[in-house]
Amino acid sequence: MENNKREIDIVCVGEVLVDFIGHQSGVQINNTRDYHRYLGGSPTNVAMNMARLGLKSMMVATVGKDGFGEYILERLSEVGVVTDQIKELNDKASSVIFVSRTDSTPDFIPFRDADFCISEDQISKEILSNSKIYHTTCFALSKKPAQTTILKKAEEAFQLGCKLSIDVNYAKKLWDGQEEALQIIKAYCKFNPLVKISEDDMLRLFEKEVPHAEIFDFFHSHGVDTVCLTLGSKGVKLAQRGKALIELPAIKIDVVQDATGAGDAFWSGFLFAYIKEKPVEKCLQVALQLAALKLQNVGRLPDNINILSELL
Repeated sequence: MENNKREIDIVCVGEVLVDFIGHQSGVQINNTRDYHRYLGGSPTNVAMNMARLGLKSMMVATVGKDGFGEYILERLSEVGVVTDQIKELNDKASSVIFVSRTDSTPDFIPFRDADFCISEDQISKEILSNSKIYHTTCFALSKKPAQTTILKKAEEAFQLGCKLSIDVNYAKKLWDGQEEALQIIKAYCKFNPLVKISEDDMLRLFEKEVPHAEIFDFFHSHGVDTVCLTLGSKGVKLAQRGKALIELPAIKIDVVQDATGAGDAFWSGFLFAYIKEKPVEKCLQVALQLAALKLQNVGRLPDNINILSELL
């Protein structure tokens, strides 16, 4: 089936969380007094951003049959995300995460229960053969059974001609060890996904500063053609196998309100333009615009992001 005949623009598989983001700015969790509730989880943010950009996006995730689960389903449905493949469990609680409010990478404490209980019956062959992009995250891959399900379905998606995508948002506290994380990341990379990484992610993953060229080589050597490295206020570098490196500056912002979800906003912009079959440099420009918009808003992107679709 040709890609443009596929009805689902993106299927996002992974964690849906209730984020409690600190109200006090610039302090770590030990000094945060009040929290505001937001819908979170990296693939969830991407699914919602895509829906609000006018694309058909589907979320595959698991929640508890509880008040937070109801809130999650309501919020996703409100913006038009397809929620048919979100499972509700009676014996698990919806996962929540406490996050510090910061202009850099936030500190967080996860309370995980339902989010990693993703099973194969939630992702049918019909869904994969009808989807343009299959997107997941390192967070989602950190725990079984989700890990097993996502890898198995990634291979199936790849064979069915669906383009894969991953945000390698590695955090040590979510994994049993660095070695396991590297093995799982390599296993996913075999299917040539579009890869999004940040400098912070790579520092945590390799546990030391690694030159950008070596980071790109690592992913290329494990089967990835396109790697996008975000550098915060320093912009972005995009490496494509056998092509010249592309570097773009970040859009200048006077006051950063909240960095939580900025990476997801960036990647939503990139994938949006990619689905619209734009050249890769245009994908990066749209990504940077969406990230800049997010940095100026606490919690989520403002509702008028569909103006971006007119920029193409």
